[in-house]
Amino acid sequence: MNEHRKDMSTDMAWEEWGRRDPYFGVITDPRFRQSEMNDRSKREFFESGESHVHGVLATIRRYIDPEFTPRRVLDFGCGVGRLLIPFARAVDEVVGLDVSVSMLQEARRNCDEHGLRNVRLLDSNDSLSTLAGSFDLIHSCIVFQHIPAERGRAIFSKLLQHLRPGGIGAVQLTYSKTRFASTHGVAPTLQPAAMASPDSPASSAATTVDPEIQMNPYNINEILFLMQCRGVQRFHAEFSDHGGELGVYLFFSVTGPVITI
Repeated sequence: MNEHRKDMSTDMAWEEWGRRDPYFGVITDPRFRQSEMNDRSKREFFESGESHVHGVLATIRRYIDPEFTPRRVLDFGCGVGRLLIPFARAVDEVVGLDVSVSMLQEARRNCDEHGLRNVRLLDSNDSLSTLAGSFDLIHSCIVFQHIPAERGRAIFSKLLQHLRPGGIGAVQLTYSKTRFASTHGVAPTLQPAAMASPDSPASSAATTVDPEIQMNPYNINEILFLMQCRGVQRFHAEFSDHGGELGVYLFFSVTGPVITI
């Protein structure tokens, strides 16, 4: 698909979130609205990141590699740094990628506030042209769902190329919606699949002023195909559910040969 024909509206909306309401853009909880943020809610926001990173590393060590001790970590769609900060405390280097300059600026302020000097922040694009080298862990959570699936699938494939042999991926994406129960979670023909969940605060009356939040389901067969072709021979999966947006968290390691396609 030509670059100018891609649906880039989600990138523009994410930059708007970064400018207007960055913390609520990351976690749609009224406590994290810019107008409601205070020292306590900001602390709770980052504590949720600490808990998340602890859970990710514990899951990897339980199901994938008991001795996993990453040195270089990539967080794709890093936002304001909610997960960068706990990752940076545990590893040698963390790289954060995001399409929003405003989000990256806020992430830098947060990392500086915590005295972290091992975090690199990079502007992201579909070709990942700013990214170099390989990583022990490539992580992404509540990010791909906001990217149109055709673009996201290509980005996911490129991310896999930056995972070192033996490296581990931990990537969450959505695949289905409970409101389409009659068609087993798949949008009926001609029904737009990418729309904010009716249970999301951003899809309420606030949508008259808030930027759009797309929720895009992915074809899991396509994702597994890309993983296996890249040398993933086994994986662990856990389900997620954000207001009826059903997803899956994939934990996997590159241990086998690359299949030429």
